[in-house]
Amino acid sequence: MLSYIPSPSQGVWNLGPLPLRAYALGIIIGALVAIWMGERRFQARGGRAGLVGDVAIWAIPFGIVGARIYHVITDPELYFGADRNALDAFLIWKGGLGIWGAIAGGALGAYIACRRYGVSFSMLADALAPGLLVAQAIGRLGNYFNQELFGKPSDLPWALEISPENRPAGYLTSETFQPTFLYELLWNLAAAALIIAIDRRYKLTGGRAFALYAMLYTAGRFWIEQLRIDTANHVPLFGMEIRINVFTSMIVFLLALAYFVLAGRRKAATEDVDHDEVPVEDDADGEGAVDADVDDEVRAEKD
Repeated sequence: MLSYIPSPSQGVWNLGPLPLRAYALGIIIGALVAIWMGERRFQARGGRAGLVGDVAIWAIPFGIVGARIYHVITDPELYFGADRNALDAFLIWKGGLGIWGAIAGGALGAYIACRRYGVSFSMLADALAPGLLVAQAIGRLGNYFNQELFGKPSDLPWALEISPENRPAGYLTSETFQPTFLYELLWNLAAAALIIAIDRRYKLTGGRAFALYAMLYTAGRFWIEQLRIDTANHVPLFGMEIRINVFTSMIVFLLALAYFVLAGRRKAATEDVDHDEVPVEDDADGEGAVDADVDDEVRAEKD
């Protein structure tokens, strides 16, 4: 019995002249799953069928561009300076995407689409929240196939075997490492399930489900990121040097927490106890009753 997780021998398969990349395939499958889940949840809130797919046409390309911009900004030494070609920043197929830029860019594209279609952006964001985590979990399988973004050397039974050519300098004699792709995959799936459960119980509206998504994801990313040994830029904080993605996780978590609390207080202050809930039949995702905030969001949609 193996005492480690073996890595795939390849992450790219050539179909004639066309390369099929595991990482790209994971992103595509993840996006489709997120759209499917988001569509079900959006309709359960009274939204128009097909709207999530329409918004995705805007959000996905904006997300890809945002992911690339974040990567280039946080790793400028790879593209600018001596012996570097700035035009390589446009060669997105050679790798280099940042999740924070993907979220920001995707949110911008979704916001533009929501304005165009006359839909409540917060209602859409709440519907998409758990599906985004599932999509990110699926996307992490691409790191597994590429043998990249793994953690420190480890001899745990679930440690990940890494080929010599993919080991960073200073770790050439180590054979197995922390499978950070797996940690994040499992964390994201658990966080998605938690959002669905909390949403069923408390009927999160007004962007609070999305804020909870941001808090849960960044909480996991905070500790998982610190296990990784891939090259990363650092920023000073309280006399320490921390990875830039750890710093970003902290900032995003605090902003999401502040929004979640303020949005909850605003809901409580404006809630009409006489019309607190409008009973509806449970849908397949167990959304349950739709409260007054959801009614307001539905009215904001102009089909």
